[in-house]
Amino acid sequence: MNKKELFQNIKNKSSFLCVGLDTDLTKIPQHLLKEEDPIFEFNKTIVDATAKYCIAYKPNLAFYECLGVKGWIALEKTVEYIRTNYPDQFIIADAKRGDIGNTSSMYAAAFFKNMNFDAVTVAPYMGEDSVKPFLAYDNKWVILLTLTSNKGSKDFQLIENVEGDRLFEKVLSKSQDWGDENQLMYVVGATQGEMFKDIRKKAPHHFLLVPGVGAQGGSLEEVCKYGMNHECGLIVNSSRGIIYSDTSENFAKGAQKAAKELQAEMKTLLDKYIK
Repeated sequence: MNKKELFQNIKNKSSFLCVGLDTDLTKIPQHLLKEEDPIFEFNKTIVDATAKYCIAYKPNLAFYECLGVKGWIALEKTVEYIRTNYPDQFIIADAKRGDIGNTSSMYAAAFFKNMNFDAVTVAPYMGEDSVKPFLAYDNKWVILLTLTSNKGSKDFQLIENVEGDRLFEKVLSKSQDWGDENQLMYVVGATQGEMFKDIRKKAPHHFLLVPGVGAQGGSLEEVCKYGMNHECGLIVNSSRGIIYSDTSENFAKGAQKAAKELQAEMKTLLDKYIK
C-alpha cells in the first residue's frame, strides 16, 4: 500500500485508527480457551467488529512468539484473514527488528515476502546497513523507533550531540538519506505532547505511528494539534483500550463500541485540522 492509497483510506473512513492486536491468553475471554486456536478466534472476532472503524492493524509479535509454533500459526492465520476479508487494511508487524545487514535481510524477507505485512517496526540503533534491507521492497514500509512513550525513552533518545541535536532528531535527519516519505514512517509516542512540533520540523511529510493513546494516557487532541499534517500523517494505535474493553462473552460489542467512539473523535479532528 502506497502513501496515496493510505491517505485515501483515511479520508474514506474518516479514521486514522490502528487496532493493536496484543493478544494475551491470560486476558482474552476464558470461553475462547476451548477453541482449537483461541488466539486466532479472538483476533478474527476483534477484526470483524472493528474493521469498519480503523485503517490498520498492528500485531505485537511478542504476544505470538512467546507461544512458539502455535503463536506463529495464529499470527499467519490472522494476517491472511485480514488480507482476504478486509484488503483495504494496512497491516503492521510490530517486531522492532534491526541487526547486521544479512540478518536484517532475513527479517525483511520473513515479514514482507513470506507473511505479506505492509510495514515493520525497526530499531535504528545499528545504523544504515541494518535498516536498508527492509527498504528494498516496493510498496512496503519501514517504521523506525524514534521518540517512544515509555519512561526509559529519556535514557538515550533525548541525549544531545555536540551540534545540539537530540538523538531522536539525528535518527529523523540521517534516516532520510536512506529512504523517503514513501518508504519511511516513525514511531512517536502519544505521551510526547508538544514534542511533535520538533518531530515535524525534521519530518514534515512523513507518516507517524503513534502508540500510547488510551491506556497509556496520551492525548489524541494534542497528537493532532502538534503532529497532523495536510495528509493526516498519523496512524494512531490503540490496543488494550479496544481489544480488552470488555472481557465477557460480549467482548466483540465492547471492542466495536470503543473503536467507534475513537473513530468519531478522529473524524472531528480531521475536519478541524485538514481543510
